Amino acid sequence: MLAVEAKDLIKYYGKSRGIAGVNLEIDEGEIFGFIGPNGAGKTTTIRLLLNLIFPTSGEARVFGLDCVKDSREIRKHTGYLPGEVNYYGEMTVKSLLEYSGSFYQKDCSDRASHVAEELELDVNVRIENLSMGNKKKVGIVQALMHEPRLLILDEPTSGLDPLMQHRFYSLLSEENKRGTTIFFSSHVLTEVQRLCHRVAIIKDGSILRLEDMDSVRRRHLRRIRLSLAGQDGAGLPDIPGMLDVHEENGSIRFMFEGDLQVLLSALAKIHLADLIIEEPTLDEVFMHYYEGGDR
Repeated sequence: MLAVEAKDLIKYYGKSRGIAGVNLEIDEGEIFGFIGPNGAGKTTTIRLLLNLIFPTSGEARVFGLDCVKDSREIRKHTGYLPGEVNYYGEMTVKSLLEYSGSFYQKDCSDRASHVAEELELDVNVRIENLSMGNKKKVGIVQALMHEPRLLILDEPTSGLDPLMQHRFYSLLSEENKRGTTIFFSSHVLTEVQRLCHRVAIIKDGSILRLEDMDSVRRRHLRRIRLSLAGQDGAGLPDIPGMLDVHEENGSIRFMFEGDLQVLLSALAKIHLADLIIEEPTLDEVFMHYYEGGDR
């Protein structure tokens, strides 16, 4: 079964674009990354899935249920962590979690206590006295306490220190092992690279690419650094697939997109002093797509 499905999903705010024709299919049990900078359309897509806003056109479904008509039923099975969390400051964490748990037809107290303990969250503190990072921990507990089938996370690690980020990743791995589908929206590419099975790259409200993580990193791009024996860059042939060529201190570096054998055959015809071929980082792949390499 598909956990999430969006078909030609469009949202305009007046004349301003939110998203323009987003299509997604996320399998149940998958950890799915949704990456793009601020303003790309990530949060708009999430709000449409949760029926917090209405689409201009198109449709979205969660576990086969219509996100507009069946939103109340969908929320029973969905945990949501927004990018920014805000609460009534006079409540204690414990009171807030008890109130949150009352919305579900199950006892969430044990699960809430377990997650709070994992995150070293003191539930007896008033909300107004919490740091931004601890408020984010409260949001994580709320999202996980009812053991949802689908977790929707919008920039989930902002405000967490590195230790808590590591524990949060462990919690997500536990959730996924028991079958939870995770929709992970972020602009922090390293965490997407670490966690996700597949990724969609969104730009200007449209999906640029949707593929598995290995394909994003390895299928096309290589980072090349070489130096020519006794020559400058003028001795380097123009090879189809060379991108962003830079020469510095006798070294030539560029990104290469295409068949690696084509590159090696061309380089075999010149006298090389050194050659290094590396996989690009996800950041480099991402910037390649955003700066015109894949329009």
